[in-house]
Amino acid sequence: MSSPRSSDERAYAALRAEAVVDLDAISANVSRLRAHVDNRDVLAVVKADGYGHGIIQSARAARVGGAGWLGVALISEALQLRAAGDTGPVLCWLTVPGERYADAIAAHVELAVYSVDQLGEIDSAARQVGRRVGIHLKLDSGLGRGGATPDDWGPLIEAAAFAQESGAIEVTGVFSHLACADEPSHPSVKAQVTEFEAGVSRALEAGLEPRHLHLANSPATLALPDTWWTMVRPGIAIFGLSPFADGLSPVLLEPAMTLRARLALVKRVPPGQGISYGHTYITTRETTLGLVPIGYADGVPRSASNQGEVLVRGQRFRMVGRVCMDQFVIDLGDAEAAAGDPVVIFGDPRRGEPSALDWANAAGTIGYEIVTRIGPRIPRSYRSAVT
Repeated sequence: MSSPRSSDERAYAALRAEAVVDLDAISANVSRLRAHVDNRDVLAVVKADGYGHGIIQSARAARVGGAGWLGVALISEALQLRAAGDTGPVLCWLTVPGERYADAIAAHVELAVYSVDQLGEIDSAARQVGRRVGIHLKLDSGLGRGGATPDDWGPLIEAAAFAQESGAIEVTGVFSHLACADEPSHPSVKAQVTEFEAGVSRALEAGLEPRHLHLANSPATLALPDTWWTMVRPGIAIFGLSPFADGLSPVLLEPAMTLRARLALVKRVPPGQGISYGHTYITTRETTLGLVPIGYADGVPRSASNQGEVLVRGQRFRMVGRVCMDQFVIDLGDAEAAAGDPVVIFGDPRRGEPSALDWANAAGTIGYEIVTRIGPRIPRSYRSAVT
């Protein structure tokens, strides 16, 4: 007689694949990071659908873990949070001319400001809504991406001081972003810290009194105390992935996502059998192949072809041949396996599973991309004892 299975196991048995997200891991990661930075404010970044983990669920778990703020790139993401019932502070930092600033302001979303022109649009929208809006001025301290250059910083803070005096705007924050914090000894880090300090000083001299000063992303939150200021902005770390190339972290991080599938087919093949498109892999002996029914349309990187490993029945096996749109093949050798067997593509290495970083290394990319690229054809399921 077979043993009874839980409802979760029965549901999984009917699925081709799923991404299981441990919300308690997200909460625990935020809590540990907050303790690590001596209980400074934590702005948990949940953009890009919570790095693929689900924006609403991830945001709630981050709040449970002690995140006072949430961070998103897009206004649409901020409005998603509000529609789901989040009422805490939210910062949005990536907009284009003509954005839905009025909707964001009406929803009490704080906005990043890079330029005088953008400030003017936000000021006009705030007057239209009839509500004062909190803004965080962004300085490009050396990343060379978004934010005002040091030359443009003076005009921006002067315009912001004027707008604040007129009543529609309140400058609540000043921030910047680091280019090489994942290489803590890189000389650009010290240069950017110095530039940020100068930018904050100029803002204070202009009469601004920002309460929130933030520079630290995930690697800086973990390894660079000089960047912590009043608030830190971890993203990938709250989802349990190290931002460092070696995968190490001074803070215990629990991977929140496990990507798993079920073998669609198991078959024995002879030596000399070409595998998948282009026959980039040819068997050298009789062997057993397993067909994993997810592919690059689901987020499995094609660049990991012939490299990525998965876990089946407690053993790791390598992908062989090219990743296809909907499937890839693993070489099981002489191991026992059957159609329907669970396959862990990545999860928690403490359980012997390949990690997202393992797949990143196989694909020549970073762990961030591995989790955020998991597509909508992969259903998410959530585990939590708290939320």
